[in-house]
Amino acid sequence: MREYLGDYIKEIDKKIEEKNITEKDIENHLIKIEFFQHERLIHLLVTLAYGIFLFLSVLIFTQIWIFVIVIYIALIFLLFYVRHYFFLENNVQYLYKQYDKMKNIIKENAK
Repeated sequence: MREYLGDYIKEIDKKIEEKNITEKDIENHLIKIEFFQHERLIHLLVTLAYGIFLFLSVLIFTQIWIFVIVIYIALIFLLFYVRHYFFLENNVQYLYKQYDKMKNIIKENAK
């Protein structure tokens, strides 16, 4: 996903730099934004689930000491999911900025 999103952002940045934007590009961009928003939502839900699981593991740990292993595993997964979620969040917001630039280019070309 990281490579796919990164490549797409570079492709759109190149088109913006060249001011080679069409209405079809904007339509496709909005579709991609929807896909990436969906991906971001799924990762948010998974991240929250791991956070809840980690919290419950800590509660159980106070009663059963062997759960320390489960806590470490859940913590590692949670850290990776948080990292990936923030990557998606930041890049989806960048896609919004690209969209604004694309709309401005279309307006300039229409004059």
